[in-house]
Amino acid sequence: MKLNYKQTFFVGLAFMSITAFWEIYEGIIPKMLEGTFGLKETAVGAIMAIDNVLALFLLPILGALSDKVRTRMGRRMPFILAGTLLASVFTLILPIAEQRGKFVLFMVALGIVLLAMASYRSPAVALMPDVTPKPLRSKANAIINLMGTVGGTYALVMTLWLYTDDGSSNLPVFISVISLMIISVILLLLTVNENKLADKIKAEEDLFDIGVNKDIEDSRGNKKEMPAEVKRSLGFIMASIFLWFFAYNAVKTVFSRYADKVWGYSDGTYTFPLMVAMGAALIAYIPIGIISSKIGRKKTIMGGIILMTLSYLSGLLIKGPSPYINLMFACTGIGWAAISVNSYPMVVEMCKSADTGKYTGYYYTFSMTAQIITPIVSGFLLEKVGYWTLFPYAVVFSIASLCTMMFVKHGDSKPERRTENRIDSVE
Repeated sequence: MKLNYKQTFFVGLAFMSITAFWEIYEGIIPKMLEGTFGLKETAVGAIMAIDNVLALFLLPILGALSDKVRTRMGRRMPFILAGTLLASVFTLILPIAEQRGKFVLFMVALGIVLLAMASYRSPAVALMPDVTPKPLRSKANAIINLMGTVGGTYALVMTLWLYTDDGSSNLPVFISVISLMIISVILLLLTVNENKLADKIKAEEDLFDIGVNKDIEDSRGNKKEMPAEVKRSLGFIMASIFLWFFAYNAVKTVFSRYADKVWGYSDGTYTFPLMVAMGAALIAYIPIGIISSKIGRKKTIMGGIILMTLSYLSGLLIKGPSPYINLMFACTGIGWAAISVNSYPMVVEMCKSADTGKYTGYYYTFSMTAQIITPIVSGFLLEKVGYWTLFPYAVVFSIASLCTMMFVKHGDSKPERRTENRIDSVE
């Protein structure tokens, strides 16, 4: 059984478009709110948490809804298409509202954009396990994350090239990202036949006797009660997801301002360390997918957490522009790649095949809950105590995620078991 890399590349286009948007959202929107509209750190953190509040409720619902949808386009494609188009239209309003100083218009457009993005995130992510055999999902998720990193890198390059702190003309930055989103989704629709691929993967999994998770469903796909030990593992990995996002998102949400105020960056130059992180992740994704198939997803994730923790610790020692910043962010990129490649496949490994969208929603419920709380808490500490609190804050929660991850006993990939001679038609 081999991964179809070309097919996985095209599936990853949806995630690439999503990541490109979130990169400019997390990097530029806080600077708009603070620089143009004059909001304080806590207020900026609260607004930056709105997308996660919406996602907390919408992602599980829409993920489960997409499990039940049956159309000629497939289960996930209608959500991806509609969400992308709606988000693209209203994203264009954001820089226009900023330039004219229209805060109410800015917030209304931002709210609609966040609703549109939430409407298709779970379906877009669930598309990968729908069309990928279970043992190959870490490798496939490495490709998906690589595609996401390409999208994020593109957004950072456009920001560096086109963004200005005075907000005089930031429309080109947003146009460049919207163009990527629309082109990506058009290519996805033209190259991926969701229904055909899903049927093909089911046939291949049946041939290798890996299509049924016997812990929670029988040979006919009927749902069984999840065993207590699997529930415990699911609970611990969800706790780990919550904790490492609590650390990571605090740093990422604040970083564009931290780099300006503490390390002396200006305009869009804060993107340099972030591009180093993304470059390191790009190089690491494929080797990490291979490594996790050899030593297991859990061990790879724990190694990533340790590397992330060391990166946060090094942030404590850096007081201004330094070449060590690039080394720190290279380690951050590799560590986060190890976590992101393997954590989602571990979650969906524990669920029934027909519930992939719902469990994708659960995955995002925990990550988004962390991302709701952490910008507010970290923003309060930055405002009331000082910017020096950022990296100690991240270290504490990163170590906590390592502790909970130790108790996860399920979700690693299972070996293939061929039940009959493989036939060429499965290829």
